Amino acid sequence: MAGDEEAKFEDSSDQLGPILEFMKLLWAVDHGLQSASKRMEASFGITGPQRLVVRIVGRFPGISAGGLADVLHVHPSTLTGVLRRLEARGVVQRRGDPKDGRRALFGLTMRGKKLDTLRTGLVEQAVKRALARLPSEIAASQRMLAALASELERNPEEQA
Repeated sequence: MAGDEEAKFEDSSDQLGPILEFMKLLWAVDHGLQSASKRMEASFGITGPQRLVVRIVGRFPGISAGGLADVLHVHPSTLTGVLRRLEARGVVQRRGDPKDGRRALFGLTMRGKKLDTLRTGLVEQAVKRALARLPSEIAASQRMLAALASELERNPEEQA
């Protein structure tokens, strides 16, 4: 009986409709990102979100926490813990902004530069392979994800 039950739900996409099917895929991507992040931490000592921060700081040396938050489309407080952990592990270094003493600027240490150049066993490689399979759909996928991110950021009162 359990086999019949499982078979009934194997191809549920017809019954779910496009919205639930899309949400199911987003859930699978989120789960995959979380799992890959844990594997990265075990292998390299850095999580997926930390790796993303390292890559961005590597591309924009001297970036402020606010600038980093803007690039990632998150609230600066979201990055506080990530930056503290990376700083404590000797991956990023914080220095005061000579133009504004209230602001901190971030750069990579030598260890951070090594982590910035890693190329195997990372989420980025999976994304690169997936994008290579469907190059003509990259722009449409980016537009869809940007639109969804924008909708999710909207105030609930605006979402009618």
